Amino acid sequence: MGDLGKDKESMLVDGLYRFGQFALDSRKRTLSWGDSPVALTAKAFDVLLFLAQHPNRLVTKEELLQAVWGDTFVEEGNLTRYVSHLRKALSDASDDTGLIVTIARKGYQFTADVTVDEAADTAKQAAVQVSTAKGLLAETQPGFEGPADEAVPRAPEQWQKAAVAGACVVLLVIVSVASWRRFGSMTPPRSQKTMLAVLPFQNLTGDPDKEYLADGLTEETISLLGRLNPEQLGVIARTSVMGYKHKDERLDQIGRDLSVQYVLENSFRKSGDHIRLTAQLIQVKDQTHLWSQDYDYPAKDIFTIEDDVAKAIAHEIRVRLSSKQQAELAQSHPVNPEAFNAYLQGHYFFERNTNKDTDMAAKYYERATQLDPSYALAWAGLSRVRKWQAATGLIPEEEGNRLARESVERALALNPNLAEAHLQMGRIKEQVDFDWAGAYASRQRAVELEPGDVDAVVAAAHSAAMLGRFEEALRMSRRAVGLDPLNPRSWQALGEAELVVGQLDQAAADAKKALELSPDVWPGPILLSKIYVMLDRPNDALPQIELIRYEPERAYLHAIAYYALGRKKQSDAALSELIAKYPRYTYNIADVYAYRNQGDEAFRWLERAYAAHSSGLIQVKVDPFLKNLHQDPRFAAFLKKLNLPN
Repeated sequence: MGDLGKDKESMLVDGLYRFGQFALDSRKRTLSWGDSPVALTAKAFDVLLFLAQHPNRLVTKEELLQAVWGDTFVEEGNLTRYVSHLRKALSDASDDTGLIVTIARKGYQFTADVTVDEAADTAKQAAVQVSTAKGLLAETQPGFEGPADEAVPRAPEQWQKAAVAGACVVLLVIVSVASWRRFGSMTPPRSQKTMLAVLPFQNLTGDPDKEYLADGLTEETISLLGRLNPEQLGVIARTSVMGYKHKDERLDQIGRDLSVQYVLENSFRKSGDHIRLTAQLIQVKDQTHLWSQDYDYPAKDIFTIEDDVAKAIAHEIRVRLSSKQQAELAQSHPVNPEAFNAYLQGHYFFERNTNKDTDMAAKYYERATQLDPSYALAWAGLSRVRKWQAATGLIPEEEGNRLARESVERALALNPNLAEAHLQMGRIKEQVDFDWAGAYASRQRAVELEPGDVDAVVAAAHSAAMLGRFEEALRMSRRAVGLDPLNPRSWQALGEAELVVGQLDQAAADAKKALELSPDVWPGPILLSKIYVMLDRPNDALPQIELIRYEPERAYLHAIAYYALGRKKQSDAALSELIAKYPRYTYNIADVYAYRNQGDEAFRWLERAYAAHSSGLIQVKVDPFLKNLHQDPRFAAFLKKLNLPN
């Protein structure tokens, strides 16, 4: 039985494994369906036997590779092809396509109920002996047990961080383009675009400190594929797919969750001074492996192959891209590997969203710009972290905003077509300059450059709503949900847009959906409380207000909800608390006075908000709690002062 027979089967039952009408004889190494033999190759038989011996549980790829090939190094793609052909053999015999189920990124599950007959007279079973000359899968077929599958001792390896980063930059582009070549010939269902999910890269290096690299490569792959042809290929955004990073989820369930037809799985490992990256494209409906490829490059050759890779990309996809896109692909964009590595670490720490991690992110982004001053993406990242530090008080606000502006201007000077830089400039124009039209234009440009970037789409929807372009805001918000259906922020943004246009019941439903996905989503219960007040359901708002973790927001919404209930004394008390303890929340105080129809006080606090450059003024044009002020001439004058159209 090859490696499995010598090393493993002695620990397992030796006999006849029955599942449905199939009989798998481990002694004679045969498979039959009823009285009909099913032809398999030796290694395919070994894979099936191991799965049958471990039914109805996750069998990892590593388990299968070790069981069937032992300590011989075999590319993961070979295992994938054997499983694919096993599925075909089993379904051809029985029309059952669900016996071997893919567990995304992890391995497989054999779903049949298996019984074992140790004393069976297997001579009575009609079967065919496994042949090395013919069968479903010839042992000498290229890519199976030929040269690519020869024994390669697992040698001691030394990880070289910069080389890994550089290698992954190149391999990332190759995999993305190869995937596109496959998608280019696919026809989506009538008038629908093809939808793809890029599952999180699996870190097989054995080093947990390389998780930042896995996360960064996942995001970069999503970005690359999302830019290829957004009209034909839609790529699910990062947040929705990252939820599967530590889950053992069946592939068909992922397909239903994300409404995708295809899934791209990726993993990377180290082998001496080589980088090995495996990519697999899977069709969800039948879990067919449409394409699988292993890439193996010596670190020392990374810089010599970059020009050839760029030329190959332009050649392969030229017919599907505009002349402008072809010209952009033809340009060389080399990245310093150490700078790329520092950028990925900066991004990783910034996403962790604590003050300490934010400071770490700033250090890594700075390091990236020092290593490569021409690295526009690193400058955009540094701008974002500086703006966040300023907004949260980690550094002086004026200094932080100045540094943020300088960094993003540097990024745009280096690369005027960098979506992340335009998105960041939109934040500065809106939150620092009160340049609403400029913010809208920057965000629109970001979406044009990066159609699959959910942050850009949500920001563009927000800008459209703030300018009163409500239909556009709704359209963009729904687009964000389609791109990132498991991201609570996408649903929250849709609920916010529905609130400002008055679709209150739907806004409540979508705000609840966001909270179901993550109770910690911002603004979460704040948004739902406002919706309930506008629905004349202030009693339902009160429990939501209690869930708010920020005391100023609780006092603010208590003042409004109690007033809506006719409990003026409690509203007065909450408003007094807000003014006494949190006087810098000028916009919120104005909001309460406006809702209570105390116009003079409301305008007095709006002027204080303007003087303090309050971020709350972003929503002044569409805030439903300010409706009592809309007929007052002072409101139109205030909008004009803010450069907002009336």
